[in-house]
Amino acid sequence: MAPTAIDPVIVDVVEPKKDTLDLPTESRKRLERAGIDLSNGYPYRPAKPLYLQDIQKLRDYHREHVDPGARADPAKRALFSAAEKVIDLTAHIGTEIVGLQLKDLTNQQKDELGLLIAERSVVFFRDQDISPQQQKGLGEWYGEIEVHPQGPQVPGVPGVTVIWPALQATEAKANFRNPGGASRWHSDLVHERQPAGVTHLHNDTVPTLGGDTLWASGYSAYEKLSPDFRKIIDGKKAVYRSAHAYLDRNDPTAGPKYVERVHPLVRVHPATGWKALWVNRAMTVRIVGLDKAESDLILGYLYDVFEKNVDIQVRFRWTPRTSALWDNRITIHNASWDYEGSQPRHGTRVTALAEAPYFEEGASSRREALGLAVDE
Repeated sequence: MAPTAIDPVIVDVVEPKKDTLDLPTESRKRLERAGIDLSNGYPYRPAKPLYLQDIQKLRDYHREHVDPGARADPAKRALFSAAEKVIDLTAHIGTEIVGLQLKDLTNQQKDELGLLIAERSVVFFRDQDISPQQQKGLGEWYGEIEVHPQGPQVPGVPGVTVIWPALQATEAKANFRNPGGASRWHSDLVHERQPAGVTHLHNDTVPTLGGDTLWASGYSAYEKLSPDFRKIIDGKKAVYRSAHAYLDRNDPTAGPKYVERVHPLVRVHPATGWKALWVNRAMTVRIVGLDKAESDLILGYLYDVFEKNVDIQVRFRWTPRTSALWDNRITIHNASWDYEGSQPRHGTRVTALAEAPYFEEGASSRREALGLAVDE
């Protein structure tokens, strides 16, 4: 919880607008079943904050975060025994659980799911009957829910963001050569003082062909580096920036600026104790203490390690009513726009914020902890 002494945030805004796009049929049915009021337009669009200083004040305080996975049964008996199947999609990343409804998980199963996500990076559940309210309730188990200051939201359910490419196209038109948006390798909310932990995306409507999402493992990316190279980046910090830019109230004519925050380049997950590389091409600006040329060279190599090693990635084919829960502390992801807007896609997303990123010299890599071969 935020300390009561924190000054209230005063936000300069522009007026929100109503959107008039037609909702996909199955999306509308889901929202109506959940009792969402669509009479005032959909989605709800917060009045946009204009100034950098307002955004910097949001959640700019320390809060305790106890990761549910840290208290879970390592064998995950409650979760696995209730499932019909548990399917690992690749050796290093991605697991699908069959036969469970997320809305019905017990507290013990939620903890064990948290640990499974921490170990396998992203976990999938198909054929889910879950309302936006239930999705938010599950997210709150994993941390404080991020309420985006300007992103489209489900009316009456703050913290449940609408992911609707057709809506995004009304503001920034995508095309084959420049799909934009989430179609780039990134991790969510890296500019926060305590960035994103578990994100839950539920897609109720998806294209019949295309629209896959890819994730890459930060654990495995770190392990792809030679031991000597790891020593170079262990303990180093980098500057990370926001996805959105804002005007500086003190110098508005200078043009939009990004929120920037300094975090470790390699971080440790509190539930597993494993080291993970934590960079992404879209939002990592520079390595602290290095000249630009040096920083660019190293970061470019680290991006390539993530993006070019297909054995540490999983590519997931969506079906309607599917949920994906992933850990932003140990992954980057990329949404393929190969369907080029030819068919509707719509979903809702809830992101739980976690701890401030930290590094521990004595922490192990995933392969070391699991007793797998470690190449020197």
